[in-house]
Amino acid sequence: MAPTTSAPASRGRPPAAEGAAGSPGGRRTRRRVAAVLAVLLLAAVVIASLAIGSRPVPPSDVWAALTGGEVSGPDRAAVVDLRLPRTVAGLVVGAALGVAGAVIQALTRNPLAEPGVLGVNSGAGFAVAISVAFLGVTEPSGYVWFALVGAFLTTCAVFVVGSLGVRSPRPEQLLLAGVAFSAVLAGMISAIRLSDPERFTALQAWEAGSLRDRGWDVIVPALPFLALGVLVALLLGGSLNALALGEDRAASLGASVAWTRGGAILVITLLAGGATAIAGPIAFVGLMIPHAARWLTGPDQRWIMTLSFLLAPILLLVSDIIGRVIMWPGEVPVGIVTAFLGGPALIWLVRRRMVSAL
Repeated sequence: MAPTTSAPASRGRPPAAEGAAGSPGGRRTRRRVAAVLAVLLLAAVVIASLAIGSRPVPPSDVWAALTGGEVSGPDRAAVVDLRLPRTVAGLVVGAALGVAGAVIQALTRNPLAEPGVLGVNSGAGFAVAISVAFLGVTEPSGYVWFALVGAFLTTCAVFVVGSLGVRSPRPEQLLLAGVAFSAVLAGMISAIRLSDPERFTALQAWEAGSLRDRGWDVIVPALPFLALGVLVALLLGGSLNALALGEDRAASLGASVAWTRGGAILVITLLAGGATAIAGPIAFVGLMIPHAARWLTGPDQRWIMTLSFLLAPILLLVSDIIGRVIMWPGEVPVGIVTAFLGGPALIWLVRRRMVSAL
């Protein structure tokens, strides 16, 4: 067993990271440059999200509307009342999906995993369908709590089923249980929807994944859950690095495998459940972005989560902007745009000889 004095350094940075992207100094520089560029690009995309739409608003008027300057009433309403909460929703949902995707790929050591495979999206959707069918909920602001509770209960059920017969659940068992629950709940949602198609018309936009009409009454209730999920994810970074070396090696380095897995599942539930509660199920963001972050930073999970936190909102907001203008004056839900972008990306990942090292 390695001396106890060397455990903290090994736990925080896996040996695999030493061979990635050149020397340690060059790798650190690359990470910092990538983070700075991501912040600048994110700022530019936020401005574009506030300016672009059915009523284009110049960036100078966007700034005036946000700071209380002189700007026409319609432009101020477009920026402050409609696009500002929509952009904030894109920021928090994108960041949550990106970090959740990074965590689930690290937990399962599966580069093709994303938050939906644990049944989180299906659980949230089933709870929302129940609220619409039996409680008469018709507004997105009413979906939030049902989606969060549904995501949490489904994740707990997946964890229990994946733990049957073993002392601690293994990643492949959790994935199989998640896929099974997703299939069952998707069928039940379809059955409920067919029972009263007219009542479920309002639910269709939410199921497609949309940032439209997401006001502060939808965003604010989910923010504490998302903030807690990001905080726990950052605290798990070193333990996830150790877990990537194998369970026995992680335990010898002082990492608790059971607590790391439990914390990771909690993170996925909070982040994916909160994001789904706000915008509905959005696929592929949690799959593509961690790959890009891993390519830029190497296998250190702390940096992967940091870059995913910055890059995922960029992808989501760009997809939302494309959805606003591609069929003007109508809109395409952002979930459909990310699916169009993510489909080819998934095929490319599957056909690669080697995916980014986990």
